[in-house]
Amino acid sequence: MHQYTRGFGHPRLVNAIANLYSKILDIGHEIHPNKEVLVTDGAYEALFTAILGHVNPGDEVIIIEPYFDCYEPMVKLAGGIPKFISLKPTKTEGTISSGDWKLDPAELKQVFNSNTKAIIFNNPNNPLGKVFNREEIQEICDLCQEHDVLMISDDVYEHMVFEDHKMIRVAEFPGMWDRTVTIGSAGKTFSVTGWKLGWAYGPEHLIKNCQVVHQNCVYACPTPIQEAVARAFELEMTRLDSPDCYFRSISVDLARKRDMITGMLENVGMKPVIPEGGYFIMADWSSLAHKIDLSSESDPQRDYRFVKWLSKNRKLQGIPPSAFFSQPHKYIGEDYIRFCFIKHDDSLKKAEEILNNWRKELD
Repeated sequence: MHQYTRGFGHPRLVNAIANLYSKILDIGHEIHPNKEVLVTDGAYEALFTAILGHVNPGDEVIIIEPYFDCYEPMVKLAGGIPKFISLKPTKTEGTISSGDWKLDPAELKQVFNSNTKAIIFNNPNNPLGKVFNREEIQEICDLCQEHDVLMISDDVYEHMVFEDHKMIRVAEFPGMWDRTVTIGSAGKTFSVTGWKLGWAYGPEHLIKNCQVVHQNCVYACPTPIQEAVARAFELEMTRLDSPDCYFRSISVDLARKRDMITGMLENVGMKPVIPEGGYFIMADWSSLAHKIDLSSESDPQRDYRFVKWLSKNRKLQGIPPSAFFSQPHKYIGEDYIRFCFIKHDDSLKKAEEILNNWRKELD
């Protein structure tokens, strides 16, 4: 276990990945562990191999906003041209969920053209927590097939889906397996992000291109970590249909934490966007803007100023969501802040204490 293993993935791990997705995907065949799976240095590298392995100079790549911030520079590194389309809030009153953020169908059709090589699709979405429904995914898949476009599906939060929402994988849609590279993450799946282990799976003709990039920039991932993740997969596959399966229990635990942080944010006067999946929550803080003096911060985006003020003055850390939008669309994220709630309960209670004390000051 302390020597190099197979460069494209430790044999025990690629077999476990192939077995798992062969069970949970309805694609009409068993996934081949050596030809249709690649193990990578985190989902980050899986994205890198998918983009660098397929995007040529001048190719256009559609990125759905808000987006994980490595997508854009990776596309540019390959010589590609990012083309952005934003999810936008369609509801402003009452309880707002991530499902209320939608793509405009006409705008979606317009962004596809003869120069489009690929689309990067993140489901559940980071930072929004949106879980795309079947109709929304079908609309994107139809356009991919109409314009012969590669699908890069970033599914790293695939097991963190709440209530009656369902994780629907793009690779299962008719006509999509042959044009889809799906990205997964051990760090996200098992809450061990420091292990930096991910994977890509898909048809051999696409995974081969990813393997070429991997072989010539990383070569092999750490053997002991791959062995450990393989054993974790093997254990969970023995109880896939049980509530004790980690793939099921993690979403139950996270839904409880989500409800905790939702209440905290509402109590202080923010308006949270209730996530349908993942472990981030965005909250509209604009109703508090007139009560806070942000003049000490010089950043051009309001959300950056608010995040820095909150960190310095209340010792509560968030992320400015405008970082997840392209320059023309940063305004969409400026009224929001993103928090992470995959934390121990004592950390969440400390955050609640901070927010309660702040609310008293605001009153």
